[in-house]
Amino acid sequence: MTDASTSLPGWNHVYSGKVRDLYEPLDPALTGRMLVVASDRVSAFDHVLSPGIPDKGVLLTTLSLWWFDLLASTEGGRSIPNHLAPDHTIDGGELIPAEVVGRAMLVKSLDMQPVECVVRGYLTGSGWAEYTASGTVCGIRLPDGLSNGDRLPAPIFTPAYKAPLGEHDENISFDQTVELVGAEKAELLRDLSLEIYDRAARTAEAKGLILADTKFEFGVDDDGVMTLADEVLTSDSSRYWDAAAWRSGTSPAERMASFDKQIVRDWLAANWDKRGTPPELPSGIVERTADRYRELLERLTGA
Repeated sequence: MTDASTSLPGWNHVYSGKVRDLYEPLDPALTGRMLVVASDRVSAFDHVLSPGIPDKGVLLTTLSLWWFDLLASTEGGRSIPNHLAPDHTIDGGELIPAEVVGRAMLVKSLDMQPVECVVRGYLTGSGWAEYTASGTVCGIRLPDGLSNGDRLPAPIFTPAYKAPLGEHDENISFDQTVELVGAEKAELLRDLSLEIYDRAARTAEAKGLILADTKFEFGVDDDGVMTLADEVLTSDSSRYWDAAAWRSGTSPAERMASFDKQIVRDWLAANWDKRGTPPELPSGIVERTADRYRELLERLTGA
């Protein structure tokens, strides 16, 4: 498991998030590049939990690279620029240290936007909690009579302000997004997010999966291009459900047979009052989560 104390030859550790570690190159010839390393850490309710999920970093990176490649093609839509450096190779080549090959991406440095671009196609999670209280999700009025797990009339863009590590991300309105990044960028982030969600949801549907919701991160490159970054459409950043179970299920739990870390969230919600240090995850929960991550990768990619 990668952590802030990990030393990688040729790279200087500069930041650790809940799951990923960022490194800058020591070689001046690589200025403008960064190394993004996915660890096996798992987080829920804004806490990093123990133990991690075995091979999670490899699974997340493999799936992100698959989606980056698919979205960069023009099949099903325009090519979506991503943060992978031209000299990135999946086997690491000479630039990625052997210690992190398989869970590291060589990327371009970007001016990251301070907004998590969340798209929801189905009503669940924090959106369901808000809807039951006010009939809205992030201030967007929804039809009456919806149930947990229902498909929305159309996908909605519900951005969040990215909080520092250990603090809770804050759902914000589109108007607040405009205040943060300006009207032109806000509209571009919204339109790109909805477009990518639509393409990904259609791809998932063809594999017998529902992409219930997801979040994207973007940055601006040196040429001023808004660029898809970080991870994309993984089990950590998205909710995936089994389509057959959703159609036949009579309860939310049956309908939302998930391929993500919902297993962890559910166990933690039932065994922790969200005060103090979270309890250790039981081995059974860890194993089930790892199995679901692997199954999602296999169902989407055939790998």
